[in-house]
Formats: sequence, structure tokens, C-alpha cells
Amino acid sequence: METNTLPKYDIKDNPTNCCPRFNPEGWDEQELHFKDKLFVKANTRSIFHIPLNMGSVFPKTFEAIEKAQAQNMDQFIVLSHDPSAWRAEHYFAVSKDVPGQEMVQMTGDFYTKIFEGPYKNAPRWEQEMENYVESKGKRVKKTYFFYTTCPKCAKFYGKNYLVAVSEIE
Repeated sequence: METNTLPKYDIKDNPTNCCPRFNPEGWDEQELHFKDKLFVKANTRSIFHIPLNMGSVFPKTFEAIEKAQAQNMDQFIVLSHDPSAWRAEHYFAVSKDVPGQEMVQMTGDFYTKIFEGPYKNAPRWEQEMENYVESKGKRVKKTYFFYTTCPKCAKFYGKNYLVAVSEIE
């Protein structure tokens, strides 16, 4: 895959007017290559990995991105990582700097893997992802998750896809 390019994500297939329907085709077992890929970083609070304020942080972050006209919907992804049971970090891919937001550039190589099921399976999926990366002769540096739909939309669509995105060493 080309540097700083993500698999296709069709935001127009959106019967819920919330989260677009996720089509996993092209996302599973891909290699991504980032060089100074730009993201807005936002943090949420959690209790044992259950997000508390995601419902206020995400809309506020999306609003700032839209106001700055920094969204590139053809390259949409939000990477989430829990450094502890009490806090989560979220990285929103953007096309340019967003005033008033913490900006982060990512450089590295990443592998992806699709999972489907309830969010509570994330720890098991993280281990499966680590095994997958090791089967490729690499080691995981850090794993992020792309939660493709909110719980309401996952229920509507009947599928709850999640993309594990592991930075490799």
C-alpha cells in the first residue's frame, strides 16, 4: 500500500446518519506505511477501559476538524489506544493542522486485521493480533483499534467490526 494511504472507506453508505456502514473488504491483513501522517490527538477518561466521556470528546474533536476543513473522508480513520484502564488516546487522521488541537505525526509500518464481535473481546483480539504479527516475523510495538461504528450503529447493521492496527518493529 502507498505511504500515508488507507484502504477505502465509503462514508456515503450511511443509512443511520451517524456511522457509515463499514465494509471490511480491503482492510484485513494489510500493510500500512505512514511517514509523518498527521493526526489530531484527543484523550478520554475510562473506568476499567470503559469510556466515560467519549460522547462529548468525539463530537467536539470532529467539530474542530470540520471547522478547520481538515477532514479527508477518503482517508478516514480514528486509532484508539488505552495506555491504562483509566485513560484512552484517540488519533483522528486529518489533512492539515487543526487550531486548538494537539497534533501528532505518525511514522512507521503497520499491519491490520479485522475482528467482529463485542468490544469486550478486545484483549483477546490484541493477543491474536500479536500472534499474527509474529507469524510474519515481526514484533508489535503498539496496537491501536479502529472502532468502525458506535454501539448503536453496530446494532443497526448487525455487525460490530473492529480493525486492529499494530505498529511493527
